[in-house]
Amino acid sequence: MSPALLLTGVLAYFVLLLVLARRVSRGSGAEGFYVGGRASPWPVVAFGMVGTSLSGVTFISVPGSVATSGFTYLQVALGYVAGYVAIAFVLLPHYHRLGLSSIYELLEERLGAGARRLGSAYFVLSRTVGATARLYLVVQVLHTLILAPLGLPFAVGAAVVLAMILLYTVEGGVKALVWTDTLQTLGMLTGLVVCTVLLWQPDAFARLDAAGLSRVWVSDPLSREFSVKALLAGAFITIAMTGLDQEMMQKSLSVAKLRDAQKNLLLLAGLLVLVIGAFLLLGGLLTLYAQQQGLAVKGDALFPAVVMQHLPAWVQIVFVLALVSALLPSADGALTALTASTCLDLLRLPRDDVRTRRLVHLGFAALFLALVLGFKALDSASMIYLILKLAGYTYGPLLGLFAFALFTPRPVSGRALVAVCLAAPALCAVLDFGQPWWGYQIGLELLLLNGLLTWAGLVLAAPRRH
Repeated sequence: MSPALLLTGVLAYFVLLLVLARRVSRGSGAEGFYVGGRASPWPVVAFGMVGTSLSGVTFISVPGSVATSGFTYLQVALGYVAGYVAIAFVLLPHYHRLGLSSIYELLEERLGAGARRLGSAYFVLSRTVGATARLYLVVQVLHTLILAPLGLPFAVGAAVVLAMILLYTVEGGVKALVWTDTLQTLGMLTGLVVCTVLLWQPDAFARLDAAGLSRVWVSDPLSREFSVKALLAGAFITIAMTGLDQEMMQKSLSVAKLRDAQKNLLLLAGLLVLVIGAFLLLGGLLTLYAQQQGLAVKGDALFPAVVMQHLPAWVQIVFVLALVSALLPSADGALTALTASTCLDLLRLPRDDVRTRRLVHLGFAALFLALVLGFKALDSASMIYLILKLAGYTYGPLLGLFAFALFTPRPVSGRALVAVCLAAPALCAVLDFGQPWWGYQIGLELLLLNGLLTWAGLVLAAPRRH
């Protein structure tokens, strides 16, 4: 299919999203922007959060990782379930009891205003880096498939995508996202199903076993992918990147009743395991197909190469629209959540200050563009492990800060809070880059180590009560 037709399909999809967003967010106001009016249907929220949780990185990188790692990423996904249970029954009751618009208000209640600002600042850093890394990956694929053949530079494509996202998030906020993310999740899963059906072979599972691609469990305790490490990492990645993340929790906060919000998260956990398993199966089928056809591509380039060079033209438009659907939930939700956290936590603005809120929203869009261009220069071969690695450094202090606030709350000076939350990731970096330690390799459990060091540092820095 010609790049011009693919571009037309993408632009038509953006128009559909804009119409839907304007329709559902009409008259939403500040309450609608920040927490969706606290009236979102929980099944719709759960389905839409699948797209937000997975993003374009899962769509591209998880299938591309199978050739080298088999199905070992499923270990991390199974760990997600424990993490969602902890969020549903430990964190959510606190958030709903306090009627929060920003989850970092909990830190202020327990530890003071300085802790709230510090938690929000780490969220802003974490989500900005993670969202722009995801955004870069998908814009890069769109550039390769559509923009470059039309003679358009990468920066133009990134700017156009961000401008489109701004159009449907700047007014509606969470109220619009609940429904637009549902449509986008449906688009992403449609692409997954279509490509899997077309690549399916009657003896697929036997061929995957024979090629050594269906390996799930890793028994070597020194390996980065050791099963116990992967399961623990999956649980704490979920707690940190969902339960302590304003973007992810803002949709659960938009559900009126705690019980329904908990059902939303438990349903989401089950859906994520199924969908990630399906993406791994697709990755195995793509790898087998590439081997049969003698294709040299691998990693993040595998899925686009097979679809655009070997599958029918109609599948190409399905793939591109599914890719866009995978991109948008992580980028649009991040812009909205970063705007909310900055306005409510860092700047402490009144909720009805619409003018400043719009300026902050626009400022983050400009920052996203600059960072996407930075990731273009970096150009990692597999973005999913890079993103999870970066999350270990930026979400770790959030994990330790919330653990301290919930379970061992004591007065801590602002200087001590900042010092500990900077020292813990710095120490983790020394341990990480000083590997191997007696053959042991630090993997995704870096997040847990970082959180534990932060918590321990705060315990030592806080005066004991007598």
